[in-house]
Amino acid sequence: MKLLCIGDVVSSVGCEYLAKKLPKLRREYDIDMVVCNGENSADGNGITPDSADSLLDCGVDVITTGNHSFRRRESYDYYDRCEQIVRPANYPKGAAPGRGYTVFDMLRYRVAVINIMGTMYLEPLENPFRCLDSILKEVENCSVKIVDFHAEATAEKRAFGYYADGRVSAVVGTHTHVQTSDDCVLPNGTGYITDLGMTGPVHSVLGVRTDIIIAKFKDHMPVRFESADGECSMGCCLFDIDEKTGKARSAKRMTI
Repeated sequence: MKLLCIGDVVSSVGCEYLAKKLPKLRREYDIDMVVCNGENSADGNGITPDSADSLLDCGVDVITTGNHSFRRRESYDYYDRCEQIVRPANYPKGAAPGRGYTVFDMLRYRVAVINIMGTMYLEPLENPFRCLDSILKEVENCSVKIVDFHAEATAEKRAFGYYADGRVSAVVGTHTHVQTSDDCVLPNGTGYITDLGMTGPVHSVLGVRTDIIIAKFKDHMPVRFESADGECSMGCCLFDIDEKTGKARSAKRMTI
């Protein structure tokens, strides 16, 4: 199968750019499934039903999220009712709305899309490594397993990738909004990249207007984040996966 994983979509600007590029990209590369991180797809921060719908409408099959999953309360019911959106599985059970993984039926095979958050410099959630162990027991009937590991520290992401190697089809890192150049297939057959990058304005600081972030760093005073506009790009990685064995054949990072 051909799997496209897309980095954090930022604001309505990023959503609009994705809508322009994704349909053609799916046709060009004969893509079977698209997984996209949408935790920043709403203007201002977080994800809303409208921004989630815009991602699904343009060709995204499953939306993953992260530390901004629950910034917008209007999304809580959406998490519960829509099986195409997941939040980090290591949030406390029974406290957070939604689900930490979903199973996507491709008719000939089933794909488990798992969302887990790192704990270095982020929320002190359940240990992500042990969380993965628990979930893999529940999705043994899925031949293809994809993990969006939403984490800050490169070391934690790399360690997690090797921990999952051979047990899942692909591990993609999200959160930092800067694409890394370490796309590869790990020794035991797991496709990997430390960070997919971002979908949104090129001339920005992680999608936010540069002058606002410069003022924050320079003056140390509170600022209100506003999304940048202008030229955009999409950070993503294309995986070729053997759906019978669940092993990745190749991983190729792209900037569109």
